[in-house]
Order: sequence, then structure tokens, then C-alpha cells
Amino acid sequence: MTFFWKRQRASRLAGKKLLSKQNSQLELTIPTHFRCPISLDLMKDPVTLSTGITYDRQSIEKWIQDGNQTCPVTNQILTSFDQIPNHMIRRMIQDWCVENRAHGIERIPTPRTPLTSFDIVEICTKMMGAASKGDEKKFLDLVGKVHVWANESEHNKNLIKDNGLGYVLAASFESFSSISYEKHEDLLKEIMFLLTWMFPLGIEGRSMLGSTESLRCMTWFLSGDDLLLKKSCVLTLKELLSTDKTHVQTLINIDGLLEALIKLITTPDCPSAKKSSFAVIYYILSTPVARSKVSSRFIELGVVESSLEALVEADNKGLSEMALGVLDCLSDSKEGRERVQKHALSVPLLVKKILRVSSLATDFCVSMLWKLSNNDDGDTLVEALHIGAFQKLLLMLQVNCGEETKVKATEMLKLMNQYKNKLDCFDSANYKYLRKSY
Repeated sequence: MTFFWKRQRASRLAGKKLLSKQNSQLELTIPTHFRCPISLDLMKDPVTLSTGITYDRQSIEKWIQDGNQTCPVTNQILTSFDQIPNHMIRRMIQDWCVENRAHGIERIPTPRTPLTSFDIVEICTKMMGAASKGDEKKFLDLVGKVHVWANESEHNKNLIKDNGLGYVLAASFESFSSISYEKHEDLLKEIMFLLTWMFPLGIEGRSMLGSTESLRCMTWFLSGDDLLLKKSCVLTLKELLSTDKTHVQTLINIDGLLEALIKLITTPDCPSAKKSSFAVIYYILSTPVARSKVSSRFIELGVVESSLEALVEADNKGLSEMALGVLDCLSDSKEGRERVQKHALSVPLLVKKILRVSSLATDFCVSMLWKLSNNDDGDTLVEALHIGAFQKLLLMLQVNCGEETKVKATEMLKLMNQYKNKLDCFDSANYKYLRKSY
């Protein structure tokens, strides 16, 4: 019995090896004109370029998206990027697949008709019509269709963005928000999810999203419990303010916005939403008129402590930059400086982040240390000296940095020089050969 089982097992193994060998031989016998010249795989959606060479659509689209403007085979400059479906080759490949079905070859499906600019323009027209009539059901159906197109390929997403759908969505968002964002909540959510990858928008699109009603609706969403929706809203606000700060004044007059932003930056396990929230707060505070109105409220809500905690936990460059930017803006006021100095980790974190994150982060750190040291009795400088700030500032002057940052660093080094002989906190011998920039 044991012998019989061994023979059966050996027979199965031999069969697998034979099948593997047949499959490898079959791969070699795929007709050359059925293979994509780029991937060398069997073409699933053959398309022909203006040079007459046929490729698989996915491969040639990636080639063009990477910035190439030539035909990979002929190296000729492409006079047109149009990809014409090669139905003859596709049918030949499908017939070949059917003939070799016994060998495990599956018939390639007939590809969908590719999305065109005309399709986008047509759906934009239908959306505008539905929005003007307040027809939520029809608009939702059209939004669902756009979602399907976008999920099919990156090429479709780019085509959608390049043909004005972002403006239509922004205009529709304002239109339905003006009617009632409670009544049209589901539709407005779907529009917001689409808008997150529609940027950059044009001036008119930004104007629609920056209207009072649109901003009120986004603030209402930010005050809710749907984390994914809040993430989309704060990302949209970040993109909007990064290109156009004229909407800051309207935004800060909306009740509940500041509280919603602070709540979002304290939400655990969502670094992208936290980063976008810090960016929105930074864009608000970097506008002088807005800063004078809301900085006290932000301080009261604990943004200083939240920013310092983010710096302790963050390993994300963008998040660290925005948190430092918020602290730097708040340090312009006496109230802000006092709140920063009150926290035991402030100076150690600022010194630590110099030359460790980015040039922008270094600028913010030096700016803050300079503001703090010019508004106390030397406590900041002494603490900074104890933890190696003198060496870091000296090293920083040896690399490229902004002129304003260089001036501030130089001033602090001169002030620190008054204390360094009284403190046994570093060995200056290691730095005697460095070139002086001050």
C-alpha cells in the first residue's frame, strides 16, 4: 500500500513538472506581434500610435505620462498622442486565446471604449443642468459615473481634471449648499470626496469654494463625526488657502471653525488630516489681520501644546514644518511667547529640529528662538546653550540658509557669547577651524 501511494505521488509530481515545462514552452510560442513592445507581455488592449506601432494601452499610457514624447520603437517624435484601438489585432489575440484554452490561456476581455474629452464635457453640461434645477437624484447618478471613471485609471483622472469638471463640482457645491446643506448632505459629501483630487482649481472654481455658503458647509462637516469626510474637507481648505488667502477673513468669521480644527489635530492615527489642519491654521495665522483676531482664541484652545506634542511624535516633514510655522506665528504676540516659554519642551524641541527636518523648519526654529531670546532676561539663551544651540547655529551658518535667518542666528551667537565663558556646556575646540559667516 505504501509503495502504491509513493507511485501515485511520484506520478503527480511528474505531471506537475510536465505541465510546468509545457507552460514555459507555450510562453515562448506567443506570436511576436501579440506582445507589447514595452512590457513584452500579451497585449490586452492593443492601440496604435501615429507612428503605426501597436502597444498595450496601459504600457504606452504610462510611457507618455512619464513625460516621454517619442515612439519607444521608432524613437520618432509623436505628432499626436491619440491612441487608436487596433481591433484587428485584438480579435486575432482573442481567437488565439480561445484556440489555446486547453493550455490554461484565458480569452482577453473586449476593453471598454476609452474615456474622451467629449464624455467629460457632456457630463459637465448635464451636471450644470441638474444643479440649476436642484435635481439631487440625477446629480448623484452623474457623480457616481465620475467615480467609476476615476477608479478605472489614472489617465481618466487626469482627463477629468483637465476638462473643467473641478469648476462644475465647485459651482454645484456652492449651489446645493446655498439651498440647504442639511437637506443635500449626501450629495455634498460625494462632491467633497471628488474635489480632494481636483486641485489645482482655476480662479472661478476657488471663488465658488471660498464663498460663505461653501465654507459654512465645510465647517459643518468638520464638526461632525465622519473622519473621512473631515479629512476631505480640511484637505480642500488647505489647497484653497495655499493658493488664495483672500478667503481667510470669511473663514474665521464662521462659528465653530477654530474648535473643529483643534479637535482634528488632536485626533490620533490620522497624520494626513493632522498635517492639513496645521496647514490651515498656519495659513490663517500668517495673515496679519486674521492673526490679530484669532491668535488669542487659538492659544486658549491649546494649539501651542498640541503643536509641541505633534513635534514630539511627528516623523513627517510636512507636519513638523506646519506645527513649527504655527508656533512661530503665535510667538509674535506676548501672550503666545509666554505660553511657549511656559512649556518645558519648547526650547529643547526647537534646538533639536534645527538642521534635522528641512530648511523651512530650520528657519522657523531660529525665528522662534530669536523672538524668545529678545523678550526675556536671557533664560532662553542659557537653556539653549546647555543643550547645544551654539554649535548648531554655528554649523548652520556654514551651510546655505536665508539671509534673514542668518542675521538672526548671528545676533543670537553674539548674545550667547556673553554666557558661554560662564557655562561649562560645550567644547569649542572642535569648531575653531570653521569658517566664520558673521
